[in-house]
Amino acid sequence: MLCGGGVGLASSLAVAALASWIPWALANAVITVVSTVLATELHARFTFGADGRATRRQHVRSAGSAAAAYAVTCVAMFALHQLVATPGAVIEQVVYLSASALAGVARFAVLRLVVFARGRTRVVPGPRTAVGGRVLPALA
Repeated sequence: MLCGGGVGLASSLAVAALASWIPWALANAVITVVSTVLATELHARFTFGADGRATRRQHVRSAGSAAAAYAVTCVAMFALHQLVATPGAVIEQVVYLSASALAGVARFAVLRLVVFARGRTRVVPGPRTAVGGRVLPALA
């Protein structure tokens, strides 16, 4: 929660600051890319104990969940601007952070279950033989 939440809060401030210079959707895209790389590295090192830096494959997989999070925040902000003609900065931050938090929880699940899933070896028991060649039933 510290890694993802901290990066999420910093991203919220960065999007607001950058959006004063460029269109909001572009600011969100830039900050999403930067924060995804940073968060993936932090999660690899601290949250999921991936033994050091994140691999290229982990970054690519993480980018897929970040694209979905980007879409969620864009839809939330679009909906806000459809409902409120000129929302204030505080309302925009509340909506952005709420959408970002929802997307962050889903992203954490994807990171845990897919991106940083530990390799599990599945052992399938076969027929067992005892001394004398007699076949014993396999363990289920």
